[in-house]
Amino acid sequence: MTLGYSFQITPEELKEIFARLQPYLPKFLKKVNAESYGLRFEFEPFTGREEEPSEPSTYDDPKLDYVSESENEAEHLLREKAGVVLSDVFRAARAEWKDAAYVADLKAVVKDAPDRWRTYEQEIKALETAYDYLRTPGAATEWPSAVSRLIDAQDRTKAAAVAFDKRAVEIAEVHDKHLYADLGHDAALKASGYPEAKNWHITDASHYGRNYYSDWDNSPPLAEQVRRLIEQQDAHVAKVGRLSGATAGTGR
Repeated sequence: MTLGYSFQITPEELKEIFARLQPYLPKFLKKVNAESYGLRFEFEPFTGREEEPSEPSTYDDPKLDYVSESENEAEHLLREKAGVVLSDVFRAARAEWKDAAYVADLKAVVKDAPDRWRTYEQEIKALETAYDYLRTPGAATEWPSAVSRLIDAQDRTKAAAVAFDKRAVEIAEVHDKHLYADLGHDAALKASGYPEAKNWHITDASHYGRNYYSDWDNSPPLAEQVRRLIEQQDAHVAKVGRLSGATAGTGR
């Protein structure tokens, strides 16, 4: 069995190594499987609220402290292998703990984000319907009322986008905090119980709270996307009003 990049380890050596390492192994280690490529560790499920697993020092242990190769070649190599095994155990534990901590932090901030996203989806759909109606012949007979309904739909959509962004920025901050976890954003949200979150618009945390977004910002927060959409709609409606002689515009 290969250990790390340079060691080969026999079953007898492995048994002796774990006997020596027993006082230092993490209490949440459940099982060790020896595979052809190395060791695979199984742990009790982490909650993410434990302290981060930290490798203990073995320097004062007479069975694990450093022995030079010239002094005892066999013992030197065995202790080197034991050090690699201990490091591997805690490296694997930290990786699983980081994922669990990521998920735990997401669970704490998602809150009512699903409801807020559903509200936004309903409002953006209603806005599209109100805007599309303006292009129909029927809208010409009630242009001021139709435009007024568009304005109402714009306001509701903007409010829904702002509300969702308040949750999205907290989620984005958790993503940034756990940048080095193995889980990706969508996978972490799915593990948190929100598989539908893959459809949510959550941009980088640094994109929230700005007073200005350039045209080059192609993934701004939801509220800025809605602002741009409303601006385009207003410009179109105003132009239609000018060219058709209609007396009511959006008046933004």
